[in-house]
Amino acid sequence: MELTGAICISFVIVLVSSLAWTNAAVEEGVKVACVPAELKPCTPAGRTGSNPSTECCRKLKEQVSCLCSYMKNPAFGHCFQTPNALKVIAACSIPYPTC
Repeated sequence: MELTGAICISFVIVLVSSLAWTNAAVEEGVKVACVPAELKPCTPAGRTGSNPSTECCRKLKEQVSCLCSYMKNPAFGHCFQTPNALKVIAACSIPYPTC
């Protein structure tokens, strides 16, 4: 299962890097660019299920308004539903989005 999570996270990074996919979202009047590659600091925790870094949690909190659009993307949405991804989101004290 850890291998699946690692593969998903790697796929997301490669996909985003190659497509330079962006989407603007608004959170409390501040524009946030929805770029999944911004979540790269979460890769180690997503692979191993270890505690996420402070940088990972900071990036997740910045991108929280984007999580639903990431999850709805058929190319990599399933990666956000792995047990390790759920652990990372919970460890960063972010409620799992209801999309």
